[in-house]
Amino acid sequence: MSENSDPDGPPGRVDARFTLAAERTMLAWLRTALGLIAAGVAVLHVMNDFAEGGIRIALGVALVVLGALCALTGAWRWRRVTQTLARGGEMPGTGPVWAIIIALIVLALAFAVVV
Repeated sequence: MSENSDPDGPPGRVDARFTLAAERTMLAWLRTALGLIAAGVAVLHVMNDFAEGGIRIALGVALVVLGALCALTGAWRWRRVTQTLARGGEMPGTGPVWAIIIALIVLALAFAVVV
C-alpha cells in the first residue's frame, strides 16, 4: 500500500496529484486574467477608432478590472481548495465563477452593441 493511500495517515497530508491539479486550475485563472487585461489595454491604447472615447474607455477599463478580479478569484479559490484538501470540508462554491461568467456575457453584449 502506498503512503498516500493510507486513510489513517497524518492529517494535512494530501495526494500531490490533487494539489498540482489545483495549481494548474489557478494558473488557468491567471492566464484568463492576463488575456482580459491584455484585451483591455488593447481597447484603451490600440483601438483608437473602435468607438467614442467614453465608451472605449469604459469597455477597456471594465476588461482590465474583470481581469484583476479573475486573478483575485483564482488565487482565492486556489487557497480555499488547498486548505480544504489539507483539512477537509466543503470545496468553495461556484458563486464567484458565475459572477465572472455573467460579467463576461455583459461585456460581450456591450461590445456587440458598440460594434
